[in-house]
Amino acid sequence: MEGKKRIVIIGGGMAGLASTYYLQKAARERNLPIEVVLVEASHRLGGKMQTVVKDGFIIERGPDSFLARKTSLSRLAAEVGMADELVSNSTGKSYVLVNDRLHPMPGGSIMGIPTEVGPFITTGLFSIPGKIRAAADFILPKSPAGKDQALGHFFRRRLGNEVVENLIEPLLSGIYAGNIDKMSLMSTFPQFYQVEQKHRSLILGMKKTAPLAAKQPAAPVKSKGGGFLTFRTGLQSFVDAIEENLELNSVLKGYKVRNIVKEEGYYEVNLYNGEPIIADCVISAVPHHVAQSIFSDYAFFDPLKDMPSTSVATVAMAFPESAIKKDIDGTGFVVSRNADYTITACTWTHKKWAHAAPPGKALLRCYVGRAGDDTVVDLSDDKIVRIVLEDLNKTMEITEQPEFVIISRWKDSMPQYTVGHKQMLETLRGHISKELPGVYLAGASYEGVGLPDCIDQGEAAVRNVLDYLKLT
Repeated sequence: MEGKKRIVIIGGGMAGLASTYYLQKAARERNLPIEVVLVEASHRLGGKMQTVVKDGFIIERGPDSFLARKTSLSRLAAEVGMADELVSNSTGKSYVLVNDRLHPMPGGSIMGIPTEVGPFITTGLFSIPGKIRAAADFILPKSPAGKDQALGHFFRRRLGNEVVENLIEPLLSGIYAGNIDKMSLMSTFPQFYQVEQKHRSLILGMKKTAPLAAKQPAAPVKSKGGGFLTFRTGLQSFVDAIEENLELNSVLKGYKVRNIVKEEGYYEVNLYNGEPIIADCVISAVPHHVAQSIFSDYAFFDPLKDMPSTSVATVAMAFPESAIKKDIDGTGFVVSRNADYTITACTWTHKKWAHAAPPGKALLRCYVGRAGDDTVVDLSDDKIVRIVLEDLNKTMEITEQPEFVIISRWKDSMPQYTVGHKQMLETLRGHISKELPGVYLAGASYEGVGLPDCIDQGEAAVRNVLDYLKLT
C-alpha cells in the first residue's frame, strides 16, 4: 500500500459513516498516509435510517429526527451539502394516555420531572396522594455518590410510583424501548444523577438547570419550531449525501465479516464472501452481538453476548384527514405501561412534520414492542394493523381502513443499557486497549442511541485511530 496505513470500518450505520467520512476528510486535508475501507454486510448504507417516499408521503422506517441541541449531525449535514434541507418540527401539545384518557403533558415538565407547581397540581395524570408523594422530593436526601442504579429505582425514590408509571416511564422507556427498572441511570441519563448530587432536590435542581440549557447554542438551521430536526427529503437522503462524499471504491457492500484475527503487527479481517482484508486499525461500528461474534476468539468480548436488546416495530398509516372523526390538537401521545394498549406511542406525523404528508392527508406513526413484551413484532402484517387500529379507535374514532400501511420490524435492534453498563464498557475497552491495540468500538450499543450520539462516537474513534497511528 505504498507505506499507507489501512483502517477498516465495519458497519455502515451512522457511526460507521461518520468514522469513514471524517477519516477520509482528515487524510485529504492533512495529506495523511492512510486508506479507509468501509465494510457493510447489507447492500445499502444507513442502518436504521431508511425512508419510503410514496404518493407524496415521506415515511421514516426507523428514527424520524434528532435533538437539535446535539449539533454534531447538523454539522455533518453542512459538510455534505444538506444544511438547507434541515427542518424543525412543529410544536404542539403532547399527551400521555392513562386510563383510556389523553392527558396533556404538564407544562414545565422536563422528561417528566415537574419544574412548575401550577401545571403539576392541576393535571389529571396523578391522584392527590400521588402529588403529595412527589413533593417528598423536596426533603429526601440525595443518592449515595458514584453508585449506578436503575432509572426506575432512582425516580420512584424521589417522586413516587404514580409519577413514574404515568409520566416518566412512558417518556423514558420510549427512547430506549426499555424497562426503566433495569436501565442504568449512569449510562442513560447521568445528568439527573448530577442534578440530584448538586441540588439534592431533583425538582429544584431541574428548575435551576432548565434556563441554562435553553441558552445553549442553537443548531445551524433557520426554521423555528420545536427541539427536533430532520431532513425534508428524508433521512435516507442524508445517508446518500454522505455516501456521495466518500472516496471512490472505499465502500464494500454485501460483504459480511466472519471474524478478526490479530497477527504480528496487523489485523486480518476475514470475510464470508471475499479475500481477507489486512488492516492496521479497526473500528467496529456494528451492534454489540455482531461485535461479540466477530471477536469471539477473545473471551473479554463475552459480556456483549449477555447484553439484551429489544425488538420494536413502527407502523405508518396513511389516511385522508376526513377519516379521523375525533381529531386531536397536538402532535402525538405516549402510552402508560398500565394502560390496556399494545401501542407504546403514536405520532401525528402530518402535524409534527409539515413535509411528511400531502395536503388533506393524515400520516399516523405508531410504535409497538417494548422490553419484556415484544412478541407483537413477530405477528403478521394483518394482525399488527388490526391491533393498532383497535387501539387508535379508542381515542381517535377512525372509520376507514388506511390507504396504505408501512410496517418496519427491527429485530433485537434496541440495545439495553442495564445497570452496570458503564463499568462493563470501561472493562471491555481496557482489555481491548491492552490486547487489541488499534481496535475501537462505536455505535448505538455503547454510549447513546441517538443519531448525533453515534456521530460523536464515530468522531471519537477517528481521534483514537489517528492518535494510535501517531498522525495527530
